[in-house]
Amino acid sequence: MAYAESQYKQRITLGDKGNTLILLIAICLVVFVGLAFMKAMSYFANPKELALPLYYKNVYGLFVMPADGNQFLHKPWTLITHMFAHDNVWKVFTNMIWLWCFGFIMQDLSGNKKIAPLFLYGAFGGAIAFMLAYNFIPALQTQAPFTVLSGASASVMAVAVATTILSPGYRLFPLLGGGLPLWVLTAIYIISDFLTVSISDSGTLITHIAGGVTGALFILAYKKGYDWGGWMNNFFDWATNLFNPNKPKKGTNIKEDLFYKSAGAPYTKTPNVTQDRIDNILDKINQQGYSQLTDEEKQLLKRAGKEGL
Repeated sequence: MAYAESQYKQRITLGDKGNTLILLIAICLVVFVGLAFMKAMSYFANPKELALPLYYKNVYGLFVMPADGNQFLHKPWTLITHMFAHDNVWKVFTNMIWLWCFGFIMQDLSGNKKIAPLFLYGAFGGAIAFMLAYNFIPALQTQAPFTVLSGASASVMAVAVATTILSPGYRLFPLLGGGLPLWVLTAIYIISDFLTVSISDSGTLITHIAGGVTGALFILAYKKGYDWGGWMNNFFDWATNLFNPNKPKKGTNIKEDLFYKSAGAPYTKTPNVTQDRIDNILDKINQQGYSQLTDEEKQLLKRAGKEGL
């Protein structure tokens, strides 16, 4: 949240400025469309039999995270890019729908500050489990040189699990027979997610489970008062305000600059002109002389003369 945001907004709507959930969905969709465009261009630029292999090697391979440790050392940025890269329209569609469902509830419960850290931590947790599984489990080691990780599934799983743990009593559609418990929606999501993964693809299953465990640990720590996303939000605030000309200079006190260093008075006191007040001033002149009048009384006499009192 930027420094100028002065109040907490619990319910964030679709069109709100700074909606992190919509920003994450937009990034995933833009990357998907960009990769689809590059795949199409590969068919125009290369022979048909080479178009797809060259695309996966030269374009898609720059975004996905390899399971092989040596390959990863040559592409460390894929630890971040892999979570936004999708190569299947159904996968990106389902991931974004579920992310919106659980992310909207999370924002409703805790504001706009938890979505990005949860999304990133979930992806990092899944990526670490993915790397460890393919490098230390004997049955998967032979597949490591040819296996890559992509997509936001681990991140979505983290958001879903964290949202459910944060408020297990949350009800969807409360006007319909008391509503649907959130845990039912979470169960539907987890079952459908695992059904789309082949039982032989144990590496992907491990990644999704690790994402869910990361989300659970994140929100349990948060409920105990430990905000793992605090440093991340501070970094986002710093980056947001880096080139903001209205950002206050380092070491300045915003309250003093805006409210307590004004050259003029915040308002001017103007007393009412009444006949009784004028009579009292005239009596004072008769008894003490004009020179004994205060500036306020002199101004009142001038105003009375202009108003004909």
